[in-house]
Amino acid sequence: MGARAWALLLVLCGTIFLEGIDIAMVAIAIPSIRSDLGLSTGMAAWVVSAYVLGYAGFTLLGGRAADLLGRRRMFLVWLGVFLLFSGLGGFATEGWMLVVARFVTGVAAAFMTPAAMSIITTSYAEGPDRNKALLVFAGTSAGGFSLGLVVGGLLTELGWQWVFFTPVFFAAVILVAALRLIPPEPPRAGTGPSRRFDLPGAAAAAGAMLLLAFGVVRLEHGFADWPLTVAAALAGLLLVGAFVRIERRTADPLVRLGIFRTGSVVRAGLGALLYLGAFMGFQFVLTLYLQDLRGWSSWQTAVAMIVLGCDVILSPTLTPRLVRRFGNARVILGGFVMAAVGYGLFLPVGADWPYLAMFPTLLLAGTGFALTLGPQMIAATDGVAEREQGLASGLLQTSTQFGAAIGISAVTAVYGLVSGGAHAHGGGAADADLAAFRWALVVPVVMAVLGLVVAMVGVRTSRGGGRGGAVGAGPGSGATGGRGKGTGPSRPVAGSAQPAALSTPESPRRAVREAR
Repeated sequence: MGARAWALLLVLCGTIFLEGIDIAMVAIAIPSIRSDLGLSTGMAAWVVSAYVLGYAGFTLLGGRAADLLGRRRMFLVWLGVFLLFSGLGGFATEGWMLVVARFVTGVAAAFMTPAAMSIITTSYAEGPDRNKALLVFAGTSAGGFSLGLVVGGLLTELGWQWVFFTPVFFAAVILVAALRLIPPEPPRAGTGPSRRFDLPGAAAAAGAMLLLAFGVVRLEHGFADWPLTVAAALAGLLLVGAFVRIERRTADPLVRLGIFRTGSVVRAGLGALLYLGAFMGFQFVLTLYLQDLRGWSSWQTAVAMIVLGCDVILSPTLTPRLVRRFGNARVILGGFVMAAVGYGLFLPVGADWPYLAMFPTLLLAGTGFALTLGPQMIAATDGVAEREQGLASGLLQTSTQFGAAIGISAVTAVYGLVSGGAHAHGGGAADADLAAFRWALVVPVVMAVLGLVVAMVGVRTSRGGGRGGAVGAGPGSGATGGRGKGTGPSRPVAGSAQPAALSTPESPRRAVREAR
């Protein structure tokens, strides 16, 4: 890749880094925010949950909006919204102000992140260049989160407001650079004035995702107010049914339902949901274990968990080599094996385990992250028509957000049920908490094992000539399972005279036919 292509990638990776560091810093600052603003436990939880609802609820719509309304436009507009409401969060004096600011910030991320990912997949030629770009993109996300844990601890010492003001500076720099480096999109066939935006479908999709996300977040309350949780989930499922019916009848659907018949897209989404759920669930339990049971400070906890961010180094260096040699499917399988083994090793955790006893799990989980998320991004978008790259990106990002929400909510629910039951029976507080931690750790183990099964299906499919082969071998190889055929004429790399979106119109159609 040339210098301009790397510069563009740096800007786009800046957005996923911004998202990761923002989430981590706010999570670290919650205790200080709660104390300073006098928030109840429920209101403090909503500061985190509001962001998840906004992100998970609108990611699918955000991805499709990038396809239909322009990737550059969606990226720039919503990056500006992210900048504005992140800053407003720092001026909040009441809990509800902070909740509103975090919800809108999550919505902005839901539109901004799929747009950034789809700009990558349409600006870099399919094959090694695009694969490397996506792997760097995936590694940057975890790197931002890991760095955010440390930076958030430091900034909180100065004042929790700084965890909201700091992303403003990052976002402003990215916005200025993006205006210069992201080229304007040329007019695309089929997107003229006659193209109608599917408003009923958009409303149904957003409502369904919001209700389902709310139901998932409610899981952390266990059996408390369970009718509300069930009602939200059922209403969400009903809206999903309504959405499918709308999409089948409309002439210009928001989501072409046929994309769900592409096995690699479905497996990548399900795998990302399971891995992110296991990873975030484990990280949440680990944080509680170190701070609540062991009495470590937020600074000590953040430093101890830095090794989880090793994928920021491994994703652009080790993972591309493994993908070229073994293919996406086998690399993803290896990542899930590492995760399942690592989380399993942590199950017998003791009340006074030394850090060296925890280190193997942390290293395996971080390395497994490097071997799964990047290749899943490749598998989710490889061979998908250019006009649907935003949709494919949105589907994957929706899966990751729901996975994170499910993982954290599930471990919280299990921990609360076991801990409450043990305390009710008169057990010692320390022993009850330790038992609760061990049972909560079963959740990431189960999710990792389920992901392992999905990954094994992917390997079996790739052996049978389906998608998921050695996609790093060269342009188009991922779309044909190693048959040597590409998806059409090779596309220009970012920074060249002609944007990749102007590739031969027949190319996306042939890619879709081959994927089917």
